[in-house]
Parts: sequence; C-alpha cells; structure tokens
Amino acid sequence: MKKKLPQALLFIAGFSCLQFCIFSASFAQIKNSTAKPHPIGIVPADTIPAIVNYKIENNVVQFSSVLRPLRQIAGAPEPFYTYFWEFGDGQFSFEKEPQHVYPDSILYQARLFATNSYDDGKRPPTRPKPLKPGTSRPVLASNQQPDFFKSKGNIELKTNCMPKPSEDMMLVLGYRNKAENGTPALNGTIAILYNDKEFNKDNFELVEARLYNQEKKTSMDKYSTIAALKHGQSTPPFLASLNGPNQEDFNNIVVDEKGSALIKSSMEAFRKAEAWKFENLKTGQEKFLFLELKTTPEMIKDTNAVVKLTGMFIPDNPLVATEFFTMELQIVASHDPNKMMLRHSRMNYRFTGKNRKLSYKVRFQNTGKGPAKKVDVGVAISGVLDKNSVQIIDSKPKLRSCDSAYANQSCLDTISTTDSLHFIFKNIYLPGLQQKGVNDPDSTMGFIEYKIGFKDKPKKLPFKSGAAIVFDKNEPIYTNRAAGRYKMGLSPGIIAGYGFPFGNGNTPYSGQKNLTFGLSLAPYAPHRYYWQVELYMSTFAEKEYHISHTLGDGRLVPVMVDGKQQEGRVKYADSSVRIKVTTINIVPLQLRYNFNKYIGAGVGTLVALDIDKQVSPAKETVYQIVNAAGVQTELSASQTYDKKSYRLKDFQNTFFADIQVGKVHVGPSLGFRYLYTAQGSSNRLITYLTWKF
Repeated sequence: MKKKLPQALLFIAGFSCLQFCIFSASFAQIKNSTAKPHPIGIVPADTIPAIVNYKIENNVVQFSSVLRPLRQIAGAPEPFYTYFWEFGDGQFSFEKEPQHVYPDSILYQARLFATNSYDDGKRPPTRPKPLKPGTSRPVLASNQQPDFFKSKGNIELKTNCMPKPSEDMMLVLGYRNKAENGTPALNGTIAILYNDKEFNKDNFELVEARLYNQEKKTSMDKYSTIAALKHGQSTPPFLASLNGPNQEDFNNIVVDEKGSALIKSSMEAFRKAEAWKFENLKTGQEKFLFLELKTTPEMIKDTNAVVKLTGMFIPDNPLVATEFFTMELQIVASHDPNKMMLRHSRMNYRFTGKNRKLSYKVRFQNTGKGPAKKVDVGVAISGVLDKNSVQIIDSKPKLRSCDSAYANQSCLDTISTTDSLHFIFKNIYLPGLQQKGVNDPDSTMGFIEYKIGFKDKPKKLPFKSGAAIVFDKNEPIYTNRAAGRYKMGLSPGIIAGYGFPFGNGNTPYSGQKNLTFGLSLAPYAPHRYYWQVELYMSTFAEKEYHISHTLGDGRLVPVMVDGKQQEGRVKYADSSVRIKVTTINIVPLQLRYNFNKYIGAGVGTLVALDIDKQVSPAKETVYQIVNAAGVQTELSASQTYDKKSYRLKDFQNTFFADIQVGKVHVGPSLGFRYLYTAQGSSNRLITYLTWKF
C-alpha cells in the first residue's frame, strides 16, 4: 500500500513550482525585445544587463531599451534612469531613445550605459549589441551632438556618471580643430592623466579605449623629456630608450615654453598617463574617444573626496597653444543628481585658521516633467564656519545679484538664517529632465559654488554641511552631507629631562643622575587620544667607584724609589674602577590624552639598553720603606689596567605614567613622569621639558 505525502510537503512543493514559473515568465518578458515588465511584483536580479532594441526605417536607426524595474528608496524622489549611448562609430547620445544614421553598412557594436538614480539597486550591466544598419547614407544633421565643447576649447571631457567604488564609468574625450586655430589641418597628441597623487591608492583602471578615427597609441615620455630640457636638465633622462619616437621624431617636436611647463606640472600630479597620436584634424572637425574606466575596489571610500581627470591637447604646430581640461569628480555612494561637494575635504590642520577658505559646490538637477522657475538651495552651515565670509564664486545659471536687479529680472538672492544660508535662483527657466523636447541633460542641471572661512582656529574634529534643494513649491530634496576632515600630520618634538636613564639597582652606576636629550613623534595637534613614540640618547657622567681595601701581610717586596730598587712592606692596596655608560631609551608605546589645550596625560613603557659601557680598572698600593738609617717612609704606586668595553648589556623594561602642563597640542610644556622598573627597585619621579613643533 502506497503512503501518501503529508499535506504540508505537497503545499511547499506546489508553492515552489508556482514561484519558479512566475520568475521564469517575468524573466522571459524582460528578455523579449518588445515586452514590458511583468505586473506581478517579481524583481529581477541586478545582474540582468541592459537590453538594446532597435528598428531601421529609411536607414535611420531608432534605439530603445529594456531595463530592470526601478526600486525606489524610501523617502527619496521618484527614481529614474539616465542614458549614455555609444553607437560604435565614434558618435554618442544622452537621449533616452535616440535616432542615428550610420555612414555605411558594416557591422557596428552599439552600447547602452544606463545609470539609476534614487534606486536601491546596482546599475544594469552593459552588453554590446551588434547591428548592420543597411544601405549607407550621408550622415544627417540629426546626428549632431548638443554643444559638447562648452568651455569653448580644443579639448573637453564628459562622463556618464560620478565614480562609485567597484563600478565602471564611461569617459568621453572630445577634441577638435577650432576655426580660431587658423590651421586647415592639425597633427598632435591627446592624453588623459588619472590617479592623482593626492591619494595613496589608484582610483581608476583603464579597461578599454575605443578609437574610431585612426588614433595611434603613443607615449608621454617625449613630452616629459622636452619639459625637463626646457627647465634646466642638460640631457634627456631617457632619450636613449624613448618608447615610440626615434631621435629624429624627438628633434622635430616643438612645444611652447608655457605649454611645456604646464605639461610638466600636470604629469607630476598624476601616476598614470595614456596618450594617442592624431593626424589631419581638419578645421571645425570634432572627434571623440571612448574610455571605459573601472573604479578600483581600493578607491578611497570617502564619498566626499574629489578626484581629478586631466585631458591634454598637444598640437605639433607650435603656433597653436597646448590646452588642458581638468574635470573634478566626486566619489559617490549613489548616483543621485543632487550633490554637495567640498573641494580638498581632507585638510592639513597646521595651515587651518581664520584665513583658510573652503570651496563648496552644490549641484542640482530638475528631474521633473516641467520647468522650474525658482530653485532654493538651502545649506546648513557648520558651527566652525563664518557665514559672514561667504563669497559666491560661480553659478549655473549665471545670474546677477538680486540687490542690483530690476523687477522680475532673473537673479540670485542670498539669505542668511540662524544656522544656514539660502541661495535662491529667482525667475529662471530650468527645463525638466522628463520634459518633452529636452534632449540635453546638461540643460536641466545647475550649481552654486561658494567659498567660506572659519570663525577661528577650529578644534581638530570633522565638521559637516548638507543642503536641501526646493524646486518651486515641491518638497525639499536632501543631498549628501559633505564632511571636512583633517589629515593626521606629524609633530616632531624635543625633550630635555633630568634623571634619564637609570640602572636596575644591581650595577655600580645605579641611581646616578644625568641630563638626557631626546626626540618625540606624535600626530599634529591631536584633539583627544593619540599615540606617541620617543627616543632618548644619554651618557652617565664618568665616575670612579671604590671596589676593595686589602691590608699587607708584612713581607718584603722590591720597590723602586728615585730610580733605585729598595725593599719595602705593603701597607695596604685599594682597587677601584671608572665607568662610563652610554644608554639609548626607546618609548615604543605610549597612549596620551589631552584634556584641553593646556593639560595632558599619558601612560606607556620605556625600554632602556646600554649600547656602550666602558670599564677602566685601577689599583693603588701603599708601601712602607725603611732606609739604612732606620727611617720609615711611605710610598704610593698606582697601576691602570686595560680599558674594557661592553655592548648591548643591562636591558631594562620600565612602565610610566605622567602629566604635562603647558601648550600640550603644539608648543612648550613641563612634564612630570613616574617610572616603575620591572627588574629592580629604582622607581623615581623625573621632570622634563618638551616642545612640540
């Protein structure tokens, strides 16, 4: 007789099958090029790549995509995607569903890089989409990009997103031959510098460089050599082993004096450089390189840090100036478009004070379906900063102050409250990202950049500021909090003490006083807890010690008196020794605490080691001499033995606790230290002076 399965097991098995079927159906719909997300709330995995779809009509390729459903972060604005399309022929678009006309009918690889904002998932991975556009046709005007070169130069950089640790990022490097250059065609070099030396670890890896205009990989060695020659070096440091150009190529390169100096200083600021040679760049022609960068897992995790990328345009024609374009990117934890950034957020506390100015930048973007006429950027000001010192550096849109504007004119107003500042853009037109007819995301963005100083010398503690952005009368959107932090810094010090070092109680020099000089090393001006190390070098004053006193036994022994040998009896003999000790004292571990600017305390351990001990034995003998007349006299004779040197002896381990009074952060102070020696009973209280720089 067959046993029936328990009803609970049947229910679990049926429910599991149902779940699998629903997920399979949902995934199949996402994979289908025309399908929409399944209404049932099954969320696909973040590893599902962006699906690129296209259709061709009259040789015009219409692109669209299928992306995983967005998952809104609780309390955040409505999530959305931004798009970067790389068409595979050297052209690109930031539109959601762009159109493109290819110049011929060969096989192309189209890519979509979609970035999710206000979404709790990862970015959809990118997968190339191969396509053949069909019959070739001249490129239409619809392929022209929105003005890429907004700085009006020969080179510009643009990314599809801010860098996020362990994610990829696309960098578009655009270069052109402006009509103002006055040359019908240009040859030269373009380069990208990355991984700035301000950070200890590399932030980027170049995964791939996609070139579409016959650019050729080259080296920056020749330019650094030229820069070195123009600034004092007599011979090129690596001319014999240049990677790429030969001696003739090197001699034919001409770079203007100012350009060579800028090349040198730029290259010194970065660890990595990639360069490409271009030829026959015609007047008005614009070309683009697509650099796929991966942010390393070791990328600095401080999401307030600002990293730099620098592009260089180096023409072979010396009449055309060398140009640079530096892009500042804030490391982010999410790709939300409203951000607050503190430039150089890790500061040197030694140079921080009332005269130090901090540079903040608040970015905002209208992500709505209609334009905004008013934007209120409210910034919470840290208590250590002086609101009255605020100076506006730049803004987008660029506006005049409302104090000098006529009625209803577009202007920028600044309002101060108890603990905040409001930068209000009035009577403007800021398009919405989802507004019909808006194809340039840059037109939906704005920023306010300002400088602000400290009230006084602050405490060495982190401080934070944040912003709330209100578009018209909508709910405020809160940015990240930009944190200012201080680098540790090092503070060397000198120490002069009375009583260092001392013996262990069992040596003849135990208890002798002496002056000792040493050095200390600690973090610069720590606020509370910190570690400190110390090193002392000291020498005991040379001193003679009596060893023994021995009486004579009455025997007659030969004695030299005035050059003549006579006989006498030993009355007594004294033995002594002279000792000079050189000692090194190390404090390898010391924890200190500053109660305020004037009182500090510490505990730690001190290791004392005799690195040189010189011992000089001596003996003095007193004789009784009887002459022929029977008169007795005394004669003293001294004898010094060979000096002996002992090294690395008498190791001691000492524990101590002390207190300092004075300028314990930086400057002079007086210390009192009690020492306890584990190997003996020579405990003592010593006094020392220290000065930290």
